[in-house]
Amino acid sequence: MTISHSQFIVFLSLTIFSFFNLCHGDVGIAAQYAPPYTPTACYESDPTQFPTSNLFAAAGDGIWDNGASCGRQYLVSCISATEAGTCNPDQAVRVKIVDYAPNALSQPSSAGATIVLSQTAFETIANPSAIVINIEFQQV
Repeated sequence: MTISHSQFIVFLSLTIFSFFNLCHGDVGIAAQYAPPYTPTACYESDPTQFPTSNLFAAAGDGIWDNGASCGRQYLVSCISATEAGTCNPDQAVRVKIVDYAPNALSQPSSAGATIVLSQTAFETIANPSAIVINIEFQQV
């Protein structure tokens, strides 16, 4: 069976498109923060705002969206850090946005982060002694 030149071009285009479509997320910086976590900008002192897994985060300016990010969920993975071996390979966390990082009661380990992860979330994807990590994240 032979294929025409136009069929080959379509096949090649789809192959190239699917190759570049493997990366679905954005790239940013993550920091971590510790308790106390309440009150939050999204839900004030409501204890039910926190998932039982403790996988939650505070949004930085880049994803805050004037508060519309409250309740959004993001899949976050560590892609690199200043020190080699900081990232936990093949690990990702799904976090719920519960706060606005610049106004969080507990200060983040680094200012200006895209997203500030709870201690539990951060430790899942990176060495907890790290101050800041480079991340890939995607809203889910």
